[in-house]
Amino acid sequence: MLKEHLKQLVGMWLVTKSYNRRQHMADEHEGTRITTKTPLYTFDWYIKWLASIVLMFGMILTANNIYPLNLFFHFVGIGGWLIVGMMWNDRALMVINAFALATLATSITRLYIFM
Repeated sequence: MLKEHLKQLVGMWLVTKSYNRRQHMADEHEGTRITTKTPLYTFDWYIKWLASIVLMFGMILTANNIYPLNLFFHFVGIGGWLIVGMMWNDRALMVINAFALATLATSITRLYIFM
C-alpha cells in the first residue's frame, strides 16, 4: 500500500514537473517574432514562391501518376528556382537546378521525339 502511494506521488510530481517545464518554455518564447532574412515582395520573392507552388502541383501530379504533365510542372518550377539562384548568385541553387532542368529536358525530349 505504501509502495502504491509513493508511486502515485512520484507520478504526480513527474507530471507537474513536465508541465512546468513545458509552460516555462512557452513563457520563455512568448512574444518571439519570426523575421525573414530575405527581402519581401521583390521580383525574386515572387519568382521563388510561384516556382515553389508550381513544384508542389508537380509533386501532386507525380503522386497521382499523372504523366507526362508532371514533368512540365517540375520543369517550370525548377526553371524558376534556377532563375532565383542566378539572381542571388547562389552556386548551389544554380548547380542543382541546372542539373535537374537538364535531366527533365532530356526526359521530355525522349518522350516526344524518340517515342
